[in-house]
Amino acid sequence: MFKHKGKILGYTVLTSTIMLSGCGLLGGETKQKIDPPKTISVADQKESKKSKAEKTENSVKTELYLIDKNGYVVPQTLNLPTTKSVATQALQYLVEGGPVSNELPNGFRAVLPESTDLSVDIKDGVATVNFSKEFKNYQPEDEMRILQSVTWTLTQFDNVSAVKLKMNGHELTEMPVKGTPISENLSRASGINFDVADVIDITNTKPVTVYFIGGEEGSYYYVPVTRRVSNNQKDPVAAAVNELIKGPNEKSNLVSDFTPDVKLLDEPKYEDGKVTLNFDENVYGSFEEKVISQHLVDALVLTLTEQKGIEKVAVQVKGKAEIKNDQGKKLSEPVTRPEKVNTGSF
Repeated sequence: MFKHKGKILGYTVLTSTIMLSGCGLLGGETKQKIDPPKTISVADQKESKKSKAEKTENSVKTELYLIDKNGYVVPQTLNLPTTKSVATQALQYLVEGGPVSNELPNGFRAVLPESTDLSVDIKDGVATVNFSKEFKNYQPEDEMRILQSVTWTLTQFDNVSAVKLKMNGHELTEMPVKGTPISENLSRASGINFDVADVIDITNTKPVTVYFIGGEEGSYYYVPVTRRVSNNQKDPVAAAVNELIKGPNEKSNLVSDFTPDVKLLDEPKYEDGKVTLNFDENVYGSFEEKVISQHLVDALVLTLTEQKGIEKVAVQVKGKAEIKNDQGKKLSEPVTRPEKVNTGSF
């Protein structure tokens, strides 16, 4: 299914995995051991459904940027208790040993040091986070991950576009362990999971964030990766698409459903928040059935809607919009970004 990097995952195998695990590629769940069937009364079933419904009603889906076993900072959407202080709660769930402990997907860990207290003040689009002194008790190798996790977790909220950090009331201009400089206003433009392996002269480049696929059989999820592209690439959408086609770094644990021979036949077209992409037939996951992988479409949408002003993506093949994904669904209408990422369904 995922064709890049020589990591061939058979369509049948992946489809079976998804069916067995009960979640899509965006889920963080793994297959559970199958126990012998239990006798459950109708009353028990009703009570269970009622309990689940009440839990859902009293919760809010929130993206937490956690660290996976390969060291990537990855969004995982969890149902957190309903609260008026959603931004503060989100960061509290990033604290090791805190309330997230029983909610962590397999292979993931929290980001902030244990016992860290914090508060969040949001004003004019800037979220100022004040950490307690325990904030500095992190491992040096996690320094950039902490910056990225806090920034991306907070900027998921519509009223937050930038982040400032304090510790014990004093503004931080650099991180307390390794001294990584902190820009005046951290934002998603600062990037995440940097891949600069092929960059020779970083001064003549600009960042672009794309989404690849991480995880393993039964628990795949999307991973944002920031690449550097040449300043000579004027169209940011075309630059991002080219990076998706290029695929993940060979040394990474990530995969992609794009193949290197996919090409854009025309320049991307923009209109009222929509971008239209016209690919050649190499974008098909199956030439016989002429269908496009939904995971490829998902990666496109997640990648391009990170860019300012883009709200939806329309996909064409040789100028035709009447195409289907590998689930049999028509892609004639533009696709919008999901409200949350890696939820178990797209």
